Amino acid sequence: MKPLLLIFIGGGAGSVMRYLIGRWLNHPAYLLPYGTLLVNILGSLLIGFVIGFVARSSSFTENHALILATGFCGGFTTFSAFALENQLFLKSGDYGSFVGYTLASVLLGLLAVFIGLYLSKIA
Repeated sequence: MKPLLLIFIGGGAGSVMRYLIGRWLNHPAYLLPYGTLLVNILGSLLIGFVIGFVARSSSFTENHALILATGFCGGFTTFSAFALENQLFLKSGDYGSFVGYTLASVLLGLLAVFIGLYLSKIA
């Protein structure tokens, strides 16, 4: 039961943070949904750091990984929102934004995971 509670708490915190950043940065006047892009990149960075840190540190336990990686990052990142926003770009015929947003999300997300893993080694 404790692991579920940790995931629940972390997921709730991540979801609230995603909502606040989305309200701040996702605006119809902007070219891209920058809030969603930002949370996906930050979430990728954080999950890379947490998983790398847990793997090499005795001070981080499986419970830390559950609350931060599974819970917080799971609630914080927004792949479903990313998919919906891309569907809207395609539906409106905005193929440039579709390609740019998809490439930026995937490439920057992967890069952020690698950076997170690297940072966990020097922390």
